Amino acid sequence: QVQLVESGGGLAQAGGSLRLSCAASGGTFSSFTMGWFRQAAGKERELVSAITWSALRTYYADSVKGRFTLSRDDAMKMLYLQMNNLKPEDTAVYYCAEAPSGRSWIMPGSYDYWGQGTQVTVSS
Repeated sequence: QVQLVESGGGLAQAGGSLRLSCAASGGTFSSFTMGWFRQAAGKERELVSAITWSALRTYYADSVKGRFTLSRDDAMKMLYLQMNNLKPEDTAVYYCAEAPSGRSWIMPGSYDYWGQGTQVTVSS
């Protein structure tokens, strides 16, 4: 059974930085697509960034391109999201998720396993 545990959320000022981490246990981490989603209050969950196995391809939502950087450490079964130049609109609960390779990485339904989420709040 795969378990995903996020950490690193918190309060930041606009223009500041946070680094989210996701620790995976169980399963074959390196074979899966990993993604970060976020869900703001009253809004649908949206994909922020995703990375395929072996980091062959990386996706970023237009709203975070140039500000966020996604990386993975397959040996440590860790996923990271470096968030720079944060904006108040980045405020949301951020979720780490895992999907089998080959599925559409955009759709939340493609992901079989989810973490519990970590709150990111950006003040103006």
